Amino acid sequence: MRTLKWMRNEPMFANVLNNNLPGFFNDDVFRKEYLSTRPAVNIKENETSYGLELAAPGFVKEDFKIDLDHEILTISVEQEQKEEEAKDGFTRREFNYASFKRSFTLPETVDSEKITAGYTNGILTVTLPKKEQEQQLKRVISIS
Repeated sequence: MRTLKWMRNEPMFANVLNNNLPGFFNDDVFRKEYLSTRPAVNIKENETSYGLELAAPGFVKEDFKIDLDHEILTISVEQEQKEEEAKDGFTRREFNYASFKRSFTLPETVDSEKITAGYTNGILTVTLPKKEQEQQLKRVISIS
């Protein structure tokens, strides 16, 4: 919290604006990377697989492209909407374009041949099964 300095020659309200507003507009909230559309991702792990949940409402499953290049899993979307209306000699055109790209480095324990994905209610779910040998190596050792 910033301490305000009061000067007798200036009205207090002007002092508050001068001290606080420049910092507000220079704040990190207005940087370009914060204004871009980058969906949130949850990553989960259990005994048999890893799971990615990517929040991306407003799309259809055909908008998504999932690529695997060696150990890099890339999820991307490119969606373009066009609307045109001609009436009384005037034409109204509206364009909307949305895209994002997220990449993840997969661990060596993932069986890349068995990766599956689904899209339901605005959530893209990617299941990354672990290799069978990795599942068998994990066990609990009791202490005697």
